[in-house]
Amino acid sequence: MTTTAEWGDADSPLEAFPLTSSGARVGYARVSTKGQLLDRQLAALESAGCVRVFADKKSGKNAEREELWKCLDYLRPGDTLVVPSRDRLGRSIQDLISIVAGLRQRGIGFQSLHEALDTTTPGGRLVFHVFATPTGA
Repeated sequence: MTTTAEWGDADSPLEAFPLTSSGARVGYARVSTKGQLLDRQLAALESAGCVRVFADKKSGKNAEREELWKCLDYLRPGDTLVVPSRDRLGRSIQDLISIVAGLRQRGIGFQSLHEALDTTTPGGRLVFHVFATPTGA
C-alpha cells in the first residue's frame, strides 16, 4: 500500500509527484497518418531514457489508440510517462488533463519534452497546475 509519505500530497500543486522517480521512464509517441514517420519522436524518447516506448499511427481524435491504452496499463507507481509533445497524448486539453490526473492518482509522473513540462518536479507540477486551471477561474 502506498502512503502519503511515499507519494506526497496528490492535491498539493507545488509538490513533486511522485516524490521519487524510482520507476521506469516509459514513452508514448503518435503520428496522425500512416504516411508520417515516428523516427524523430522515437529518437527523442530514447534520448530521454525511456526503457520502453509505445507508438500509435492514428489521429488524436480517434479514441481507439490501442498502444496508448497498452502504455497506460503497463505503467506502475513510481514510473514516468514521457511524450515528445503534449499534443501527442491528449485529443484536447481536457483529455490531456484527465489522463495526467489519472496517472497522478496511480502515483505515476508525466513529462512532455517539447514543453519542458515535468510533474515529477515542483516547478513542473506548478506549471501543469496553472495549465490545467480553467480560464476565468
